[in-house]
Order: sequence, then structure tokens, then C-alpha cells
Amino acid sequence: MSPVITEKVALAGFGRIVGDDAVLTDADATAPYLVDHRKLYEGKALAVLRPSTVGEVSQLLAFCNGTRIGVVPQGGNTGYCGGATPDDSGRQVVLSLGRMARIRSVDAVNYSLVAEAGCILGDLQKAALEVDRYFPLSLGSEGSCQIGGNLSTNAGGLNVVRYGMTRELVLGLEVVLADGRVLSTLGELRKDNTGYDLKSLFVGAEGTLGVITAASLKLSPRPRALATAFVAVRSVAAAVDLLNLLRETSGDRVSSFELIPNIAIELTTRHIPGVAQPLAGEYAWCVLCELSSSRATDEVDAMLESALSDAMDGGLLEDAALAQNERQRAAFWRLRESIPEAQRIEGPSLKHDVALPIGALPRFVAEASAWIAERLPQAVLVAYGHVGDGNLHFNVNARRGADPVAFVASADELHRHVHDLVTSLGGSISAEHGIGRLKVDELARYAPPLELELMRSIKCALDPNGIMNPGKVLKAI
Repeated sequence: MSPVITEKVALAGFGRIVGDDAVLTDADATAPYLVDHRKLYEGKALAVLRPSTVGEVSQLLAFCNGTRIGVVPQGGNTGYCGGATPDDSGRQVVLSLGRMARIRSVDAVNYSLVAEAGCILGDLQKAALEVDRYFPLSLGSEGSCQIGGNLSTNAGGLNVVRYGMTRELVLGLEVVLADGRVLSTLGELRKDNTGYDLKSLFVGAEGTLGVITAASLKLSPRPRALATAFVAVRSVAAAVDLLNLLRETSGDRVSSFELIPNIAIELTTRHIPGVAQPLAGEYAWCVLCELSSSRATDEVDAMLESALSDAMDGGLLEDAALAQNERQRAAFWRLRESIPEAQRIEGPSLKHDVALPIGALPRFVAEASAWIAERLPQAVLVAYGHVGDGNLHFNVNARRGADPVAFVASADELHRHVHDLVTSLGGSISAEHGIGRLKVDELARYAPPLELELMRSIKCALDPNGIMNPGKVLKAI
């Protein structure tokens, strides 16, 4: 907050714009907004502001820009990197978009919808289904995460192999800039080559360039035929080979392809009620794969069964279970989606959200696993994720009985080795969770200098006073 404005004057200004009931200052009311999902960061805030219109967001940002008050945009607060948490200075405000939750339009003919940033992802999926369409972004937190946060972090999820990251689902955006001006590119065109693609600047920018208040999003045909299998593979390399086989033999109908290690199955069946082992035996690596088609007559079950039979004959598989009904399919997915919760219950975990060229995954897993086994005997590897797009959640849990303090103390050495290896193999240190506060130093270490220079130039051009989500993504200039 600028030295020339007092807290009282600032709060009065906020109240004039959004109404006093939308300016939260009480400790109990603000507490949920001040700690991140993983409880890695806890901050303080001058206030939590809850606007309900783009006009109010515009006025708030203009006011904050003029008074140099930092603004931390926040959606469902489900992020993993502290990107929506204020610092501990008490000189920032949290801008919560939860009241901006209107679906402005749904156009089945154009396969598009326009939604405000505070819309819950699951509600957008339902709105699409109501007009016989499909919004393919799917995350474990879809019952609480908001589309504005998904856009700001360029979320990935379970269907990237078929439909792409969130960025690929965007037709246009409405964004409020740091000075309060509103940039509206909410068109619903598939083709528009009139100049720079400005909307893409804000997808994945984590609120550091402006506040996304609405988006025009692509819909797809509704899947009418699904085939799902839980498969034991002989190795990570065999999983990659199976992915290629499925894509080729199914006419590229693979929508999800998830790698799951045996330790993840052990954790979920131990800690999560209702989760069961899908296969009769225990195997080092499993895959949850799914084919889908918008044509009900497509025999995707037969396609999947035939491909798995060929893979078995080729020595890629050890066992397989095909879902015979929706209940079995839901049970397979419940296991996969419960892995993060089971890890939290088990104990401390050091997490890595990395992406690699798919062909490099076997080498990465082998080399990183060997290093962990040699250097961190108090740790157990839990590596799982979206192999279909090269994204692994390469997490390391403390073994039962291990000293948690010593385990956490190994974090820097572990992160450095994993990220060095990822980078050497042409990968990324952040695949779908963003940078936030957690990886600011890592981005500065691994990003090419020219990329950092250009990012800082864009930041200075759009937010010259540095009020937008200070301390996130880029180090202070």
C-alpha cells in the first residue's frame, strides 16, 4: 500500500466500489483465502474483495493501481504452487472471483460457451451436457476449482492427450488490465488472424498480467461410446509402446492414458474407503486408459480389447481388466483421482510436476529412481501421471518411521537433481501446476535468459507499477 493512503481510506474506497459486505476484513472470514491448498504458504491481506461484475473489477484495479496496492487474484484456491496466496506484508488484497459465476451463453451450433471466471469447472461440464455437448477439461478438483484459475494456470488434467491443455480450449477472453482497462476478445471464432494473439498472453500468466473475468470456450461432441481398462504393463517403456499402439489401432481415439505405480495402489487402498485393487496380482506399473467416440455405434470396447490382446501377445502386458459397466469405470477412476489425497494422509511428500518428451519418460524414471534409491533411503517414490502427454507427478514420500525433519531437509538436493535431469532430457519443470511462489527461483534458474527478458518486458508493459500478483512467476524487477 502506498504511504500516501491509509488503511482506513483504502477500505472506504473498496467499500464504495463493491459495497461493504463484499469487503472482508474479519479474521475468521478472511482465513480461508490466506492459506494455499497445500498449506505451504500463509499470508496476510489488507482485505479480501469479492466483486460481482467486470465493472467492479475494473474500478478496483484502477484504484489499486493508483494507490500501489498489490492485487492477488484467487479462484477456487486449489493450486499447488502458492500462486493465489498473498505475502505476509498485509499490504496486498485478495481479489476473489467466486461471485462472478454466471454462464453468459451456450451455443450448441457453434460448439462454444461464454462463462465468467468464478464458474466451477464441474458446472461448465454440466452446462455443456445440457445442450448435448462436451467440455473436456477434467481435473480431480473439478467440483471446486474455478475456470478463471484453470485459465490462469493453463491447467492440464486427464484429457490432454485428446483435447489439449486449457489454452487449446480458449476462443477468447475478457481481461481487466492493471490500470482498470478492459480488454475484450470474447469472440467465438475458430479463425482470426488479425494481429497478435493477445488472449494467449493471459492463459498461464497466473494473474501477473491482468485479471481474467470471462472466457469464450470450445466445446466438443459429447462422447457416446467409452471403453476403459486397467492394465498391468511390464515397464514404463512398455506403457509408452502401449500408448502408441492404442493411438494407431483406435484411429487416435485415446482420451486418457494414466501411469499408476503399485505404491499408489497400495496407498489408495490403504487410506481411501471404497477403493479396491482392480487386478488380482501386484504389478510394478499399471495404466488406466480410455478410448472415446462421439458415435454410439463405434465399437470402442472391441477396439480396446483387440489392442490389449495384441499388446499381451507382444509381451507389453501382464494383466488387464476392462470395465464392464459405469460402476467399474468409476471405480477405476476413483483410484486414480484419490492418489493425491492418499499421499497427504500417508505423510510428507516432495512433489515435482514435470513434463518430458514421451519417448524420454522411461530413461527419466529409471535414472531418477536409481538416484533416489541410492541417495534417499528414507524416501519412497510415487510417480504417476498423464503419460499420454508426457506429464509425470514425480512425487517422493517419506517412508514410514522416517524422520520427517531430515526428509524435508533433503528437498533442495532432490529438486535440483530431478529438475537438472528433466532439463537435460528436453523437459519442463512445470507441466500443469504453474510457477506461483513455489518455483520462482526454479524458473529463473532454468528458463533461457532471452525468455526471461521478454517475460519481464511484457510484465513491465502491462503492469508497470507491479501490482498484479506480486512475487509470483517472475522475481521482482
